[in-house]
Order: sequence, then C-alpha cells, then structure tokens
Amino acid sequence: MSQAATRNRVGYDEDITAWAEEQARLSRDGDFAALDLEHLAEEIEGVGASERREPRSRLIVLLRHLPKWHLPKWQLQTGFRSNSWTATIRTQRIEVEQVLKQNPSVRRALPELLPQAFQSGRGAAIGENGIERMPNSCPWTVEQVMSPEFLPD
Repeated sequence: MSQAATRNRVGYDEDITAWAEEQARLSRDGDFAALDLEHLAEEIEGVGASERREPRSRLIVLLRHLPKWHLPKWQLQTGFRSNSWTATIRTQRIEVEQVLKQNPSVRRALPELLPQAFQSGRGAAIGENGIERMPNSCPWTVEQVMSPEFLPD
C-alpha cells in the first residue's frame, strides 16, 4: 500500500461507513493486503446474526397476535378478535417467508427461535391483554405458526 493510501485510510472505530466503503474499494481493486481482515470478519459475522434477528423479530410479533385468537381458552372474550390481528398475522408470516427465501439457512434456526420468540410475544400479550393462564412454552409447532391456514381455536 502506498504511503498516501496509508495516510488516507479510515479507521473502523472512527467512521464505520467510510471504513466499509474503503474496504469495498480495496477488495474491488484487489488490494487484499490492505484489507482490515479482523474487522471484516466481525462485520460478516454480524450480517449473519442480523439475518437471524429479522425472522425472530417477526416471530415475536406473530406470537404476540396468535394468542389473541386463542384467548377464550386463556380467559378473554372472543369478541375482541379483529381484522387487524388477522392482517398482522398474515403480514408477519409473509415477511418471515421472504427472509427465509433470501436466507434459506435461517430456516434451520426456526425451531430454536420459536421458543425465544414465544417468550417475548407471551410477555407482550400478557402485558397488553392481561392473559394470566397463558402457557409458559409455545403450544404450537413451527409448521403451525407459519401455516397460512392456521389460527388457533
């Protein structure tokens, strides 16, 4: 790397956006020796972690709304079912599927993500609706949660 390039090099901790643009330019130019490999590896791992967080976030919303359909069993009135709940459930399922199409390897993580998402969704559902008898663990399978036809009775 030239002395001018060394002087102009942006540090990872100084400005991550400028650093990322520089790393992309260095990669495209084939200047692999100048790459910040340690931080590049961290960022690549971060992308993978981010791609796992997206379906988890969507599942949390989904699992906050699915219990609302199951409320009669868990002590609330059926009359509160609304079209907006149905729309939210449908939208979140579609969004999870879109993430999985872009990142098929994340599908393997769904059985691991489901209990975590249920716990978060459960807490929100209890807080929003005062459900006291809601189970501690997810009563549905990944297949049920993701099925466009499934609404708990």
